[in-house]
Amino acid sequence: MNEYALVIAIANTTTVLAGGAIALLAYRAFRRTGATALRTVAIGVGVIVGGSILGSSIHLVGDAVGLGIALQSAVTAVGFVILLYSLYAETSDLSVTTELSL
Repeated sequence: MNEYALVIAIANTTTVLAGGAIALLAYRAFRRTGATALRTVAIGVGVIVGGSILGSSIHLVGDAVGLGIALQSAVTAVGFVILLYSLYAETSDLSVTTELSL
């Protein structure tokens, strides 16, 4: 077994748990507000989490650390591109109103 296996397992577990929580919260916020940018954030983080699961699965099942890291890195890059898109996406469907009560 690779000497970095424990570190990889801890990092991937943390990524899946924290990333899954972020994706869930972003999706709930999308459902509450209807902001498509939040839906895109949820998708982007979900893709990153999926890449972590894919990479660690290949590492554990196929015992191919290099392939697992390569696939995880590629999917992570795609996830970050989706997150970047969410920052620049048109948000004209979102209206913000404020009320002041005296």
